[in-house]
Amino acid sequence: MTATTSRRVLLAAPRGYCAGVDRAVIAVEKALEQYGAPIYVRHEIVHNKYVVQTLERKGAIFVEQTEEVPPGSIVMFSAHGVAPVVHEEAAKGRLATIDATCPLVTKVHKEAVRFAGEDYDILLIGHEGHEEVIGTSGEAPDHITLVDGPGDVEKVEVRDPSKVVWLSQTTLSVDETMETVDALKEKFPLLISPPSDDICYATQNRQLAVKQMGAEADLVIVVGSRNSSNSVRLVEVAKLAGARASYLVDFADEIDPAWLDGVSTVGVTSGASVPEVLVEQVLEWLAARGFEDVEIVKAAEESITFSLPKELRRDLRAEAGELMRGDTSEG
Repeated sequence: MTATTSRRVLLAAPRGYCAGVDRAVIAVEKALEQYGAPIYVRHEIVHNKYVVQTLERKGAIFVEQTEEVPPGSIVMFSAHGVAPVVHEEAAKGRLATIDATCPLVTKVHKEAVRFAGEDYDILLIGHEGHEEVIGTSGEAPDHITLVDGPGDVEKVEVRDPSKVVWLSQTTLSVDETMETVDALKEKFPLLISPPSDDICYATQNRQLAVKQMGAEADLVIVVGSRNSSNSVRLVEVAKLAGARASYLVDFADEIDPAWLDGVSTVGVTSGASVPEVLVEQVLEWLAARGFEDVEIVKAAEESITFSLPKELRRDLRAEAGELMRGDTSEG
């Protein structure tokens, strides 16, 4: 790179937490404040290493299985949602629960229940093993078939081609989802769509901004964790949009200076579960290497907010104590 090369950063907006993530993180903080530590959380509350580590320092304990939570404790379900069987496990384990499932995920759960009640075959587009897919599938296991991308379509079978509907994991790439839907419609012409778009608005907005910057950026840095589906998708979207290279990093110190060789324009974006402080640190890292000119690429305004879980309005420590004494009454 010559000294005369213009260096600039294209910064995607919106950035920072989406409404569902913000709600979930605040829910853990409020629970710790109201009830004291420990608060158990089943799976990572959101898929971001920094957020999880920060909450652990405040007294949150993350577990993989409900059985790991001691009886009489408070357990919170993550933003990705859980299957009904998990609620049953919590009741059997005498646990007080807080459901921090993102309302957009809850909407997909309700759609699954409704279509199953009408005896539809439900084709769930998503990635096998993802918590959101596991939770949604658990709502109607006898009616749901997972379709993990266009390559899965050929092997999909349904009972009645005239009664089939598709739903999707909310954090997928919009383009990948629609490519899968198109393939499904070719195989099942009477396939119906959900009443509203299931792809999370925050995921769509971030992908749209990356598409806009991808054609101009030599390099796109995506701030996010490797187990964050929407962050991983942003790397893919950036490359498809024309970026020569795109990398996923949790923290600024993971950036390899060699990535900047021959680069004049760097795009910076972040997943929907990434706090703004991590993006700011990446911008500072780039500025220290001559990339001080920052241009905003804005795809949309985000003004959606969600109310906190209703369980935070109750005395859950007292309820947990009653459960330990065998008193499971609501009153």
